[in-house]
Amino acid sequence: MRTTIMQGCFLKFYVAENRRHQHKLAYEWLLEEAKTLGLQGGSAFRAIAGFGRHGRLHEEHFFELAGDLPVEVGFVVTNEEADRLIAHIHDHGLNLFYLRVPVEYGFTNPDS
Repeated sequence: MRTTIMQGCFLKFYVAENRRHQHKLAYEWLLEEAKTLGLQGGSAFRAIAGFGRHGRLHEEHFFELAGDLPVEVGFVVTNEEADRLIAHIHDHGLNLFYLRVPVEYGFTNPDS
């Protein structure tokens, strides 16, 4: 079995689902900007509940159509790509909480 193993980081941002930047939802803006910068992929996941630095609990209720639940936007990238994306976000004036964790990643069948 042949595998490709790379070193990098898991970069995750947390935003409220209804937060906007440049007239777009912040998580959509993050994904689009990451693609523009040449990152190979990213995902956004909506939480069912959460709280942030202000301690207010956010939960989904049946009658809410769009709220302020947390959305996690994550990327598995090289350290250089992470640095570029963080600098890009800073240059655009966004204040986002992020998590950066070292990871080993790869493909199980790199030639297929």
